[in-house]
Amino acid sequence: MAESVVYVVSDSVGETAELVTKAAMSQFSEHDAVIKRVPYVEEHENIDEVLSLAKMNNGIIVFTLVKPEIREYLLAKATALDVHAIDVLGPLIHTFEKTFDKKPLNEPGLARKLDADYFKRVEAIEFAVKYDDGRDPRGLLKADIVLIGVSRTSKTPLSQYLAHKRYKVANVPVVPEVDPPEELFKIDSKKCIGLKISAEKLYEIRRERLLTLGLDDSAIYANIERIRREIEHFERIAERIGCKIIDVTNKAVEETANIIINFKLNNQ
Repeated sequence: MAESVVYVVSDSVGETAELVTKAAMSQFSEHDAVIKRVPYVEEHENIDEVLSLAKMNNGIIVFTLVKPEIREYLLAKATALDVHAIDVLGPLIHTFEKTFDKKPLNEPGLARKLDADYFKRVEAIEFAVKYDDGRDPRGLLKADIVLIGVSRTSKTPLSQYLAHKRYKVANVPVVPEVDPPEELFKIDSKKCIGLKISAEKLYEIRRERLLTLGLDDSAIYANIERIRREIEHFERIAERIGCKIIDVTNKAVEETANIIINFKLNNQ
C-alpha cells in the first residue's frame, strides 16, 4: 500500500498544524504517512499548487490559516476537487469570536511571537538567579537593571519579579566591610537602582528573621547601630554612582517594581 501524504499548510511556519497531525497519526501506528509542511502560504496561487499535489497523490490537507478569505478559498477549492482538508484553527477562532464578542486579529505568526516572549522571560529568570547577590560582577555589565541595597531590602524578590517582566536583573549587597565590585561604577547610572529602608523597619525585619531561624536576636546582624552604619555606607555608595534611590520601607515588591519599570521606560 502506498504511503499517505499529509500536506501541512500554514500562513506561518506550520508547527501547530504539524503537531496536531502527528498527534492524530500516532493513533494509527501501523499506517505509514508522509507529512510535508508548506509554510507561509498567503496567496491563492500557493493554495492552488498544494491542492493540485494533494489531488494527484490522494493526499490530505491539514491547515492553520488565520485570514478568513484565504481559509475560505482553500475550503471551497478543496470541496470542488474532492480533496480532504481539515481546518485546525478556523472553528476555534469562530467560537472564540462569538463567545468573546470580539473580532480576531487575523494576524499570522502570533503564536511564535508568544513563544519568543516566553523564552525571553525564561532567559531573564535564569539571569537573575545567576547574578543574584553579587555572585558574578560581570553580570552587572550585561544587566538591564542593577539593584543595590543592604541585606533584607528585597533585592532577590525584586530581581525575580522584574525577570518575569523580561528584564535581566543583577543585584549587589552593600556591606561596609566589602568593597563594591568595580563594575558597579562602570555601568550607566540610570541602570542602577538603590533600595533604601529605614533603620527601624530593617531592625524589625532582621530581628524577625533571626527568630525565625532560631537564632539570638541580639546578634550584630540586628543591632540598630550597626544597621544605621550600613545604611549610611549604602547612601555613600549610591551617591557615588549617582543612581536613583527608592525608599522601600513600606512598599510591596510589586509597588517597587512598578516604580522601577516606569523609571526604566522613561529613561531609555
